[in-house]
Amino acid sequence: MFHLCTTSLSLKRVKPLTTLTFSASLNTTKYMANPNPTTQYGTEVYSVWALPPESVRPRLKSLMSGLRAEYGGPEFEPHITVVGAIRLTPESALEMIRSAASRLRPYKAKVASVSRGTFFYQCVYLLIEPTKEVVEASAHCCGHFGYQSSTTYMPHLSLLYQDLTDEEKDKAVKKAEELDKEIGGLEFEISEFALYKTDTEDKSLKSWEKIEEGQANCCCTAVPGCWYT
Repeated sequence: MFHLCTTSLSLKRVKPLTTLTFSASLNTTKYMANPNPTTQYGTEVYSVWALPPESVRPRLKSLMSGLRAEYGGPEFEPHITVVGAIRLTPESALEMIRSAASRLRPYKAKVASVSRGTFFYQCVYLLIEPTKEVVEASAHCCGHFGYQSSTTYMPHLSLLYQDLTDEEKDKAVKKAEELDKEIGGLEFEISEFALYKTDTEDKSLKSWEKIEEGQANCCCTAVPGCWYT
């Protein structure tokens, strides 16, 4: 059972969605981490992002732009993924994001370091400290979406999407540290969440689209976090 709390959640639809009717069997198709989605009629690939505050975004975008200027890659909004790519119908995706967000309250995120990954969508990123609040916020949202990952959750904020060699990635990490020498230790509050359409087969990101965003303003102070069970 969830602890009861008083929640004020402001949701904003970014684009109207057409009402569709599909087989119930299509509503809960799940994808593991690093998915390779296959097309199913009436479904799209979605992700849930935690968005940094407006006051921090220009700094992050400047850092991301500096890396793209040297290494290329598509432009995207700074974010921390809380639910990875999962295939759903539009109705199911909206229902799940609203259900998940209704129990969220703002929490802190802190940059641990600049790091690099092993594939396109984790080329160079800011590693976020996996605090209890950060990890449990993702677990809460994943539970609502029925998302199951084959790997341990690694909170991060991507700076560059690109296919680079290990040597190039190491240079890109150093470049990021040069562009913003104080980025390590940056701390900010997460209070905005967004549902994005994110076809991972589209590396140009031209088809990626924000569908709905919400502001979590829970005033509950009786428990450490409104999403705890």
